[in-house]
This record gives sequence, C-alpha cells and structure tokens, in this order.
Amino acid sequence: MRFHRVIAASLAYLWSGWGAITSLLLFCALWEGVGRFYGDLVLPGPMATIQQLVSMFESGIAWPTLVISARRALFGLGLALSIGTLLGLIAGRSMTVAMMARPLVTLLLGMPPIAWLVLAMLWFGMGDATPIFTVFVACFPIVFAGAMQGSKMLDNKLKDVAYVYRLPARMGLTDVFLPQIMSYLFPAWITALGTSWKVVVMAELLTTVDGVGAALAVSRAQLDTTTSLGWILAVLGLLLALEYLVLEPIKRRVENWRTGITE
Repeated sequence: MRFHRVIAASLAYLWSGWGAITSLLLFCALWEGVGRFYGDLVLPGPMATIQQLVSMFESGIAWPTLVISARRALFGLGLALSIGTLLGLIAGRSMTVAMMARPLVTLLLGMPPIAWLVLAMLWFGMGDATPIFTVFVACFPIVFAGAMQGSKMLDNKLKDVAYVYRLPARMGLTDVFLPQIMSYLFPAWITALGTSWKVVVMAELLTTVDGVGAALAVSRAQLDTTTSLGWILAVLGLLLALEYLVLEPIKRRVENWRTGITE
C-alpha cells in the first residue's frame, strides 16, 4: 500500500511539473504575440530576452548581481520565516493573544512596502540593512498569520490520541502536529518567498548601487528594455527554482505524512 502511495505521489509531482511547463509556454506565446504587435522597442519577445540573458551570464555580470539580491532576499525571508513561524505558533495556542495580534497583523499587511522602505532609509541609510529590513517586515505578517491559523486549527482529538497512547514527543511532533501545521505554513511560506523577491528588487532600485534593482535602474536610464526584461526573467527563474526544487518536494513529503495519518 505504501508503494502505491509513493508511485501516486511521484506521478502527481511529475504531472504538476508538466502543468507548470504548459502554463509557462502559454505565457511565452502570449508574450510573443504582444511583443510582435508593439515592437521590440516597447516589448522584446521571449527569444530576444533569453538571448540577452545568456549574454549577461556569459559576460559574467549576471551571477554576482543575482547573488547579492538573493543574499538580501533570503536573509530577510529567513528572519521572517523563523520569527514569524515561532511567534505565530505561540499566538495560535492562546485565544487572547490571537485576538490581540489580529488587528496588528491586519495593519502590517495593509501597510505598503514602499512606506517601510522610506522608514528603513531614514533608520538604516543606504546599505544592506535597508532592503533586508524591508523584506523582513513585508514577509513577517504573512508568515505569522499562516502559523497562527495553523496552530489554532490543530485537531484536539489527535492530540488526545497521542496523549492516550503515550507517543514519544518526537513522534507526536513529526507525525501528528507537524503535518497539520504545515498545510497552513507552506502557502504562507510560498507567498512570502514571492514577496521577498519583489520587495528586495524594489528596495535595491531606490537605495543601493548593486543588486538586480540597481541593474534595472541602469537599464531603465539607458532605455534598454531587453536588458530590463533579462533581469526580470533571471529573478523569476530563481524564484521558480526555489519553489519547485526546494519547497515543493518538502510540501509533497508533508502531504504524504498527512495522507498516512488519515489512512
């Protein structure tokens, strides 16, 4: 029975990959059509953009720039994931704390990242701290809300079963509580991942002299639409790679745990 579940999960994972490829191809077809209508000056097509991106990698300017932005985005995201998840799980176990935190989370979610960026520029200046802080404060309420909701929705019956059968603490955590919480955490983590890249590029555009955002500012000043799209394509490629090569396999494993529990 376990073998059949593994096969089914593998086929579902492969099918999700084909679905993602199909959607990307449809997007590229639409992009090509709009580009031909408006011309290369306004919107270069996907092939021209990919060729420009390849030349950027061959010239050696792409990787260092992407590494700088990735470092800032992932550092701020890592802080948001660790602190937001921990505090959200704690808040979800107390109705009073959850009620007190809810309006604060709403305010944090409603505040535009550009407002945080302006404050960060005043507080931290024009260095790495500004984009990192802006990423953290933009992603924190998303992660906190997901963790709090997951903690609130824990099935108390499963908790009682684990207590009655005296399950070891490690088994109770990995086989009972973690699969339930992860079903709420993963959507929040994926949303925060996308938010982190959007925010870091915006912050770099206004506050730094390196990174993808600064490179976009240079290409904008030179009216180089193809290079701008090349940088955007590179960021989106990294984002998709992180989601489908790192988060998605972990998500599939967690879903297998949850299936095993329900069966």
